[in-house]
Amino acid sequence: MSETTPKPRGRPPLAEEVLRGKVVEAATHLILTQGYPAMTMEAVAQQAKIAKKTVYRFAASREELIGLIVANWTDAFPPAFAADATDPAEAIRVLENLLVLIAQRVLTAEAVGLFRLLVHDLPGRDAVLAIYGRNGIERSRGLLSDWLARHRSRGVLGMADPALAADLILSMVVAEPLRRIAIGIAEPQPAWDIRPRVRAALDLLKLGGPET
Repeated sequence: MSETTPKPRGRPPLAEEVLRGKVVEAATHLILTQGYPAMTMEAVAQQAKIAKKTVYRFAASREELIGLIVANWTDAFPPAFAADATDPAEAIRVLENLLVLIAQRVLTAEAVGLFRLLVHDLPGRDAVLAIYGRNGIERSRGLLSDWLARHRSRGVLGMADPALAADLILSMVVAEPLRRIAIGIAEPQPAWDIRPRVRAALDLLKLGGPET
């Protein structure tokens, strides 16, 4: 009689990144289709078809679910901002690609839909906005400011104030398109090419060389 290996009972456990993705997808669906009050921990668990305790592994509250959603859009930024350039021309090319990445993430229909919700009153709005900013706006601005400062210190790019330059760049590249998409007079990404706008913003700021 041949020996056989017993088959494991039940379904194999899902990887953490898969579970996190299910939570993010469910929370995003609920908040965009039914509003913030409907995005309860129990509703997210039901939508994702997972246990409520699993949702709590990734977020302790509805406010933290907002942070999870936004972080899911911006998690690609830190590795991208690790890229360095050795001369001004290369730096502008790298910076262009970084800004296109940011715009393509924060100007999607889902990201703009969340922005629309947050401009209105909602329960715990101050806490929600703080978490939204920390995982989205502040994260993008901080990464860009640090990248500019790093290249300024090496004499690759020139600007008096990297933090202010980061604010100006993001305002030109993201803020106006966000407003236009939010009020419905422009399509969200990726329906149109953001790259010409990025190039125009960089041309205006003239970051292509060290300060004289």
